Amino acid sequence: MKLITRNTDYAIRALCCIAGQNKDIISADYLVKSLGMPRPFLRRILQSLKKEGLLNSYKGKGGGFCLAVQPKKINVIHIMKIFQGHIKINECNFKKKRCPKINHCILKNKVDEIEEEVVHRLEKITIDSLLENKNKKRVGENENGTKN
Repeated sequence: MKLITRNTDYAIRALCCIAGQNKDIISADYLVKSLGMPRPFLRRILQSLKKEGLLNSYKGKGGGFCLAVQPKKINVIHIMKIFQGHIKINECNFKKKRCPKINHCILKNKVDEIEEEVVHRLEKITIDSLLENKNKKRVGENENGTKN
């Protein structure tokens, strides 16, 4: 099981990069260079975020992307749902079919509780909170990532 896919990870990084800049519009070139992502891959991610209403895009010279929603209103679970669908820790499948013992499973309720807690905690993680953590970390470290 993979909780966060590569698409979700890159989308979160792109949103943080855009939100972290004190500019109105961030160019796709800047994002490609800053994030080290292949342009076509990043383009698909940015288009999905735009389609979902999280980004605005501007074409032409001086064009690029900006947030359409405040960073404190974009949470990780929303981004995960865009790229991964509904979050399920255990889908109760057995040989590609629904498990026949699902109604009598002694583990399912506990796994469902864990899933609810994970979703609840991911809802609390916003782009804004990720940037705050990044900035706090920078204050206590030098450029090599070690403590001052």
